[in-house]
Amino acid sequence: MSTVNVRHFGLKKKIKNHGHFCKPIFTSLNNCFLVITCTEIQSLQLKSLSEEPLKKPVLLQKVAMAGVGGGNDFQWCFSQVKGAIDEDVAEADIISTVEFNYSGELLATGDKGGRVVIFQREQESKNRPHSRGEYNVYSTFQSHEPEFDYLKSLEIEEKINKIRWLPQQNAAHSLLSTNDKTIKLWKISQRDKRAEGYNLKDEDGRLRDPFRITSLRVPVLLPMDLMVEASPRRIFANAHTYHINSISVNSDHETYLSADDLRVNLWHLEITDRSFNIVDIKPANMEELTEVITAAECHPHQCNVFVYSSSKGTIRLCDMRAAALCDRQSKFFEEPEDPSSRSFFSEIISSISDVKFSHSGRYMMTRDYLSVKVWDLNMENRPVETYQVHEYLRSKLCSLYENDCIFDKFECCWNGSDSAIMTGSYNNFFRMFDRNTRRDITLEASRENSKPRAILKARKVSTGGKRKKDEISVDSLDFNKKILHTAWHPKENVIAVAATNNLYIFQDKIN
Repeated sequence: MSTVNVRHFGLKKKIKNHGHFCKPIFTSLNNCFLVITCTEIQSLQLKSLSEEPLKKPVLLQKVAMAGVGGGNDFQWCFSQVKGAIDEDVAEADIISTVEFNYSGELLATGDKGGRVVIFQREQESKNRPHSRGEYNVYSTFQSHEPEFDYLKSLEIEEKINKIRWLPQQNAAHSLLSTNDKTIKLWKISQRDKRAEGYNLKDEDGRLRDPFRITSLRVPVLLPMDLMVEASPRRIFANAHTYHINSISVNSDHETYLSADDLRVNLWHLEITDRSFNIVDIKPANMEELTEVITAAECHPHQCNVFVYSSSKGTIRLCDMRAAALCDRQSKFFEEPEDPSSRSFFSEIISSISDVKFSHSGRYMMTRDYLSVKVWDLNMENRPVETYQVHEYLRSKLCSLYENDCIFDKFECCWNGSDSAIMTGSYNNFFRMFDRNTRRDITLEASRENSKPRAILKARKVSTGGKRKKDEISVDSLDFNKKILHTAWHPKENVIAVAATNNLYIFQDKIN
């Protein structure tokens, strides 16, 4: 046994492990509860979500391709880029989260400066009926401010860790945003009319003397310039001791989950002064801490089911009908480790940085440092699909450990039909995998290829020997340029990729 100092919970903690380094990572989670009878609890069996699992896991091989999307071959082309071109990027301008709303008409980004920028898709042009509208700035507001915890002498950053949209119930839109400690529910509404002709006040807003009012007027609505307002409707605070890494809206649309390094809480959207703790992995003695929660999300259709991942590379699926405190999982997903490939970095690179349910709810996807894995919820012992993201970096793990890049937390996302997945890499590369055709592609988010409708060319990385003309050497990769946050339109082949302070939007080529 060895004891290692790590940067954990904003403080230096000691974590015991078997001679290997363990570092926490953060992500997102969601869940809900049901009221059932004692008889139902006793006879509870987690229902199979679909047919039998696939018999054998599939290790997908790299094959060159023109495009990855939804089963059909097409090419990706440049659409837009948002953000300054300055080489000296301010820390506050770095994008820290990207999220489409349920319809895909709105796209929200959060940055390290605590700001939320919402882009709205313009309507299709009558002159070009087959072209889709661009995303333009709809609203910008300051979601969080820097704070200071005087009891613990800790600074609380304003950085937006996660944004999650709520389903639209009326003309206004709602979203949840969180930093390390506080979650806020925002209402985004718009006004394009103003009322005039009040009886009790003048046009400039001053109150009139009631005794001088001799007649009644009917107020009228007059058109005005469109005004978009963002107002905080709820503030959920003081429920997390450690840094929040995940929030997830439940499928009942009334509750949501928030997760930090050691706990998962269940909130009601209308109640801000209390929450229910449903997962707590904090040991009585912190010296015995060996793993932390890195990501969590609730099932898209079953509000009682959620998953959370750990820094040990395991995933636990829990059912809130079984117990109030889900300290015992219903299912435990873990891939057996190959003893021959074990190294000093094994525990670090196996730590899961993101977990996402498929839209169908049958599968879930996890991202570790080198790969993306797709799990069938009916098969716990190994993933059914494994995609190598940047296997060529395995020989560079030592240098990546020294510059802390090995602790980068890459996210992953599904397309609308669950037939393709996307995740980021270094050198502003991002990877896409087609689950139907078993093909993959590497693309680059770069302003050099930012001409309107410019087709993205596939990029290849040379791992040694003779390098071809269009290939880039693994030694030439820029590890300061990284794609950590990506999002895929829920209904169309439109993707958003965050590269430092720039937001790139790509779409499939329209003939």
